[in-house]
Amino acid sequence: MLKVAIGTTNPAKVQAIQKAFNEQYGDVMFECLKTESHVSEQPFSDQETIEGALNRAKNVLRASDSEIGIGLEGGVTESLYGMFVCNWGALVDRSGNEIIGGGARISLPKEISSQLKAGKELGPLMDEYTQKSGTRKKEGAMGVFTNGLITREAMFLHVVQLLIGQWQFRNKVQGNNPSYFYL
Repeated sequence: MLKVAIGTTNPAKVQAIQKAFNEQYGDVMFECLKTESHVSEQPFSDQETIEGALNRAKNVLRASDSEIGIGLEGGVTESLYGMFVCNWGALVDRSGNEIIGGGARISLPKEISSQLKAGKELGPLMDEYTQKSGTRKKEGAMGVFTNGLITREAMFLHVVQLLIGQWQFRNKVQGNNPSYFYL
């Protein structure tokens, strides 16, 4: 049985991780622990969002006896074309592999990005914008601004599939030798 530690209790993230692993492996045991990202509440770049995901994955692996730790982090990043939602995931295992993958991006409306620049966090902003509560645990900004076509869970499902695929490839190609990819 594969044991997977999940570095969050957010339902959208947990469901994405469980679905991705259940699609690939018949017998999986999950442990969900709220872990710290050690980045700001609102990550404001790809780098900070990646660090948050990697920190969550490492922290949850340390706190469990699982074979794999998964961390997912949502953030925003700015470009010449505006502010975008970004999302990253990390998978770490007991063999020393650290795998990173990112997902879909969409631009945010100026009314949201200006408030983010003023120091607000996307989750509470989305609750205000939609006049609902718990948006980050459900459809997220991705679901709202894609008219429900891509939910936060679906977005993170894709990220976790990228992580699993890279992990499977590394284990197949390198015989689980982490230095293979870091020469």
